[in-house]
Amino acid sequence: MRRNRARWLAPIALAATATSTYLIVHAGLTAKSTTSTAQTQVLHGPVRRGPLTTAKFYSVQPGDTLSGIAHKTGVPLATLESLNPSINPNSLQTSQRLRLRR
Repeated sequence: MRRNRARWLAPIALAATATSTYLIVHAGLTAKSTTSTAQTQVLHGPVRRGPLTTAKFYSVQPGDTLSGIAHKTGVPLATLESLNPSINPNSLQTSQRLRLRR
């Protein structure tokens, strides 16, 4: 009686794929965690020494949020909201101009 080898091939291939995927991902995560911890500094809380930009306006980019713009520009969120009272933070449009300072 001859055995059908094909019926065992799929489970073996699946196990080999799962094992290799795990090993590759695990090795990548281990390599990233060892290099990133040695090269990064931990900052507790935001460090702001004034605005990062001297521009008066910011043009909204795709994917921007008001808090992200505040972080990028160094302008506090409350200041952005007070300088742009007509802006709805939940519906920013690409290329929309926001005032950063007076």
